[in-house]
Amino acid sequence: MKTLGQRIRELRDALDISLREFAQMLELSATFVSDIELGKRHPSDDVLAKMAKILKEPLAELKKCDTRLPVDEMKQIAAADPEYAFAFRQVIEKRVSAEDLLRLVSGKGPRKKS
Repeated sequence: MKTLGQRIRELRDALDISLREFAQMLELSATFVSDIELGKRHPSDDVLAKMAKILKEPLAELKKCDTRLPVDEMKQIAAADPEYAFAFRQVIEKRVSAEDLLRLVSGKGPRKKS
């Protein structure tokens, strides 16, 4: 799977938009946009939404490429309810796959073992 920055650059290149043009459309510096594409920085939700619109890509699809963990949110949840902290640790220790986690939260349950 491509990183968020790689996907943004791929879409920008496909639309033949230069980095400088893209930065102007976003009202950002070309350096900042380059850093996003290189994975050195991450866009805010508002900037990511603008990028999605310009790149004609559903925002949800771009968000799938964002590999950052919501660490602050996870800490707040775990502090409020220790069972969440235990659950997070179990997911990591048991190496639950991303596919199984997504199936679980979508209500489909874990995939069948063959």
